[in-house]
This record gives sequence, structure tokens and C-alpha cells, in this order.
Amino acid sequence: MTQHTARHVTRQQRKARRLPLLAAAALAAATALTAPTVAPAHAAACNGYVGLTFDDGPSGNTTALLSALTRNGLRATMFDQGQYAAASPALVRAQVSAGMWVGNHSYTHPHLPQLGQAQIDSEIARTQQAVAGAGGGTPVLFRPPYGETNATVKAVAAKYGLTQIIWDVDSQDWNGASTDAIVQAAARLTAGQVILMHDWSANTLAAVPRIAQGLTGRGLCAGRISPTTGRAVAP
Repeated sequence: MTQHTARHVTRQQRKARRLPLLAAAALAAATALTAPTVAPAHAAACNGYVGLTFDDGPSGNTTALLSALTRNGLRATMFDQGQYAAASPALVRAQVSAGMWVGNHSYTHPHLPQLGQAQIDSEIARTQQAVAGAGGGTPVLFRPPYGETNATVKAVAAKYGLTQIIWDVDSQDWNGASTDAIVQAAARLTAGQVILMHDWSANTLAAVPRIAQGLTGRGLCAGRISPTTGRAVAP
């Protein structure tokens, strides 16, 4: 072996020995950079759960809303209208893929107490079929349009295994509430309570990061709505 070849082998050996050390150092550096953002610390701060609900979807705003919710670590119940679920099944699937729960919000958003039992049945049954057919699963939660209900509406919902969910806090986003007002409404939520918001509201979309921040600051997390109690519980 020549002197030049020996020097070359020695350099290769030194380089080979350094590679594991460099890899270990890179892994340590990456761990140091990512450690502060690990989620368990946030998860451990959940001292109660609230129900975030969004009515009237899916819509042209749904994709942006889902992105905002997932970026901020929030899950929500999406009370979809059957006519929109049937028209945009991909958006229903996107809701489920983003970790949301899909509920029944009637097919055409009528004033249900003004309808006969057969019409109420059609509104609810068609929405069950539309959501399930779009890949959203079979809903177990039902929100009557406008929060309007009576004994007949409740009986028909129960026939389809649905628990009626109204709300504890109204964000008033449907009434033109500002982003600040929507954030303030969410700040009134206490453990177990449910807030009404809407899928299509630009102000609500803008409020999502601040709602998440406010909940975290109060030790609350976004949960699912129990079909047994109608209250927000752990996912």
C-alpha cells in the first residue's frame, strides 16, 4: 500500500467515525428545537371541555375554517344542512378527516315547528341519509334550525336516534357580530357548555385563533358533545 493510499484510508476511517457523532448531534439539536412545542403540556392543561359548534355547512368557507381549527388544535361539531352535504360530499369528508363531528341541521333549514310531522320527518331523514352518504357517518346529534323546537320535532329526532342540541352561548355571528364580540362570547363559556357559531361567517373564521388562545388561558379544551347528556366532554 502506498503512503498516499494509506493517508486516504485513514481519512475515510476518520470520516466514518465522525458520521455517527454528527448524526447524534443533529438529532440532539432537532430535539432541543422541537421540545418546547410538544403537545402533551397543552393537553395536560385541560381542566374542562366546551362544545364548539358551526351551523349551516358545508360552504365555500369550510376549507378555510377546518384549516384554522386544526392549526389551533381545536375540534368542533359541524351541524350540516342536508342539501349542502349532498351537494359537496368532499367537504363532509374533509370535516371528518380534520377530526370534526358531523351533526344533522335539517335538509333545507325551515322553521320546523311550523311543519307537519311528515315534513319534519323528511327534513331529518333526508339529512341523515345525505351526511352518511357523503362519508360523514350517521349523525347522533341534531340542531333544529333557529333553535326552534317542539314536542313533535323532538319526537321525530328521537325516532332517528338523535339528541337535540341547542346552545348555552350565542356568538351572534349570524347577526353581524364583530370578531371581537365573537371572541368575547366564547370567553363566557364554562366547562360543559356549547356555543353557537356558523360555518360561513368570515368574522368567526378570524376569531378562531383568539378563541383557542382564550380557552387555553382558562384551562379549557374543545371537546365532543355527549349524545347522552348534551354537554361537552372529553373527545
